[in-house]
Amino acid sequence: MPDAHDPLDALLDLLDLERIERDIFRGESRSALVPRVFGGQVAAQALVAAGRTVPEDRLAHSLHAYFLRAGDPGAPIVYTVDRIRDGRSFTTRRVVAVQHGQPIFHLSASFQAYEEGLDHQSDMPAAPDPESLPTPAEMLPRHLPREVADRLIEARAAVDLRYVDVPPWGSVGQPREPRSQVWFRTNGKLADDPLLHVVLATYVSDMTLLDSVLLAHGRGGWALGDVVGASLDHAMWFHRPFRADEWLLYDQESPSASAGRGLGQARIWTRDGKLAISVIQEGVVRVPRS
Repeated sequence: MPDAHDPLDALLDLLDLERIERDIFRGESRSALVPRVFGGQVAAQALVAAGRTVPEDRLAHSLHAYFLRAGDPGAPIVYTVDRIRDGRSFTTRRVVAVQHGQPIFHLSASFQAYEEGLDHQSDMPAAPDPESLPTPAEMLPRHLPREVADRLIEARAAVDLRYVDVPPWGSVGQPREPRSQVWFRTNGKLADDPLLHVVLATYVSDMTLLDSVLLAHGRGGWALGDVVGASLDHAMWFHRPFRADEWLLYDQESPSASAGRGLGQARIWTRDGKLAISVIQEGVVRVPRS
C-alpha cells in the first residue's frame, strides 16, 4: 500500500483508478492552488484509463485533449473509454471524464507497437545542471508570500521542479522574453512501466507551460491573482523513451497571446540530450476586471 505521508506515493495512489466496468474507471480528485481540480491530474488520469485498455506492447505516442469545465475537487471523476481503433500498428482510444452528469474533459490518445524508422532531432538547448539550481523549498519563499509559497510547495511535493530563471511571480512588472526553462523529476523512484512515466510527465506538463505567456507581460500569474485563467486544450507527442524519475529539461516559450488566450509550446529533453516529448497548450489568460 502507498505511504499516505509520502507525496509521490499519494500522487501514484491518486492516479491509480478503480475499474468499475470493462471500459469505465473512477478516480478521486483533489484541489490545487485554485478551487478546482488541477488539469494535469485529469489529463494523467484519463491517460491511465486509456492505457489500461491497450495491449502492454503498445506505447503512448500522442494525446490531444480539451478541458471543458472546471473539475470539482470534492467529487470523484468517472472516465469512460471508447475503443476507437485497434490496428496492426496503432491503437486509438477516446476518453470522456464526467462529474455531476456533465463532461469536464475529453482526451484522444494513440498508442503504437514499437518499430524501427528514420531518426533525427533538434539540438538540445543550453541549460545549467539541475543540481546547481535552488530547490522549490529554497526558491519559492524568496518570491512569494510565505502562505502562498507553502501551498505551492505542498501542491508540488511529489515533484522536484527547479526553475532555471526567475519565475513569473518573481519578476512582476518586468516584461521579458517569453521563454522559460525548468528541470523536473519525481521525488522518488518509479516502477519500470513505460505508461507510468508518460502519465507522470503528462501530470507535470500542465504545471508551468503558460509561464512564458506571463513573462511577456510582466504578470505574476494565478498564485498572485494578477491574471485569471485555465487550460483550454493540451497536446503531447512522445518521441523517445524517458524516465520521469530522472531529470528532464522542460524548455517552454509563447509565440502568441491574443483575445484572452495565450499559447505555450515546449520540448522536453532527457539529461543526455534526447528529445523525448513535444507539448503545445492554449489557455485562457485574462487580466482581472477592476
